[in-house]
Amino acid sequence: MKRNLLHLFIVALAVLAVSPAFGQRRAKKLADKDMKNWRYEIECVNVSSDGSYIIKIFSFSKNKTVAIEQASKNAVHGIIFRGIPQNEVGCVSQPPLARHPNAQEKNREYFDDFFSDTGEYQKFVTLTTNGAVAPEDRLKVGKKEYKIGVIVSVDVASLRKTLEAAGVIKGLSSGF
Repeated sequence: MKRNLLHLFIVALAVLAVSPAFGQRRAKKLADKDMKNWRYEIECVNVSSDGSYIIKIFSFSKNKTVAIEQASKNAVHGIIFRGIPQNEVGCVSQPPLARHPNAQEKNREYFDDFFSDTGEYQKFVTLTTNGAVAPEDRLKVGKKEYKIGVIVSVDVASLRKTLEAAGVIKGLSSGF
């Protein structure tokens, strides 16, 4: 009997030790799936004179934490491929850095590395509120999905220089 209890106790400890890692792997898979779909909304908060954009990025996910983690990638992706729409706060629309409609597909390998978990995109984005989400920016959409808004700052000037150096986008001085 004691032997069975000891065995059961060891198995229970093993399960508890593995559970957080399992949860993290599951969250990572959800984030990767959400990233491949690039589902987000982008909204201008401010454009500063130093070449940074302050934006609110709304990410969609079944997991609130994943949506918050995905915000940085979505923000940089939005600056590169979608641009920023004009709004009532005084922000003028900003065109995407990559003007070619197939830029992401043409440079698939570069952007897969760029947007990986340890990718270079991280150098250009900062969560301005340390990932804190205002109650009005935490919305449940549908039965099993969340729309989470996070305010981030993107260093667009440095991002542009990096993408130009990599040959992914044309420089401003190269003409049209």
